[in-house]
Amino acid sequence: MTPTSEADGPSNGPAPLTLALAAYGSWGVLALFWKQLHHVPASEQLVHRVIWAAVVFVILAAWRGDLNAAKAAFVDRARRRRLLLSSTLLAINWFVFVYAVATDRVLHASLGYYINPIVSMLLGVFVLRERLRPLQWCAVGAAALGVALMVIGAGELPWIGVTVALAFGFYGLTRKTAEVEALPGNTIETALLALPCLAVLGWIELGSGDGGHFLSVDWKTTLLLLATGPATAFPVLWFTGAARRLPLYVIGFIQYITPTTHFLFAVLLFGETFTSGHAVAFGAIWSGVGLFVLDQVRELRRERRATHN
Repeated sequence: MTPTSEADGPSNGPAPLTLALAAYGSWGVLALFWKQLHHVPASEQLVHRVIWAAVVFVILAAWRGDLNAAKAAFVDRARRRRLLLSSTLLAINWFVFVYAVATDRVLHASLGYYINPIVSMLLGVFVLRERLRPLQWCAVGAAALGVALMVIGAGELPWIGVTVALAFGFYGLTRKTAEVEALPGNTIETALLALPCLAVLGWIELGSGDGGHFLSVDWKTTLLLLATGPATAFPVLWFTGAARRLPLYVIGFIQYITPTTHFLFAVLLFGETFTSGHAVAFGAIWSGVGLFVLDQVRELRRERRATHN
């Protein structure tokens, strides 16, 4: 898929819905990729994610002619502060997720991504004044019930899931309201994080007693760490391109692709425990997804009838 930004407008490049599906589909499947780096500490993975993603974004921005737009956004104090906030939220989300994968807690991360759509929709309603139709409120209620059942079944506050949900929910809100296009904004975000990460990487490779994993283990690990750049950059680029042009409640429900994929991987491939409580909660959440899809189909039919009339 060719990179795009909201500046292209709806008529050029992929549609925002396509971008959202690509982003969330990629994040779901990439759990398999991060599992290959289980032997690398989560903090070291985060450092490489940031640095190599920044390299990818700078190359893409140069290719697309967006470096001047990135510079203009950076020198603007208000936009720079907003992007500093969004970059911090993004780094928190990345770290907690790779930590969950590395410690065999993919189900916990999955719970977070189930909670996040509810966070996104509520932020859309109460912050952006987006309106939900009655069937959409029913969908939110069903999904919220499923998440509540998951939390009750866990018997404790699942901090991984809560952190993932809040960090990414507020990241989506911050990027949606920031007056910065997708690619220039992503370039600034990762550049802001890359400078301290370069210092940390230097300490890991040269200053720590054990050394890092980049060049001292094997060529497969080195290639995997290099691949964290495009694996991180492209889904974020697609997401921010979609988030600027879609209502938050739509973004929220499309996101169920990611935790469902994580859920299936955790149970079927990674051997994590699946209980009857999970089954009930899973059923409630997907009832909400079904109600949302039904509402979208009904609205599409109403729009078509209005057009024909």
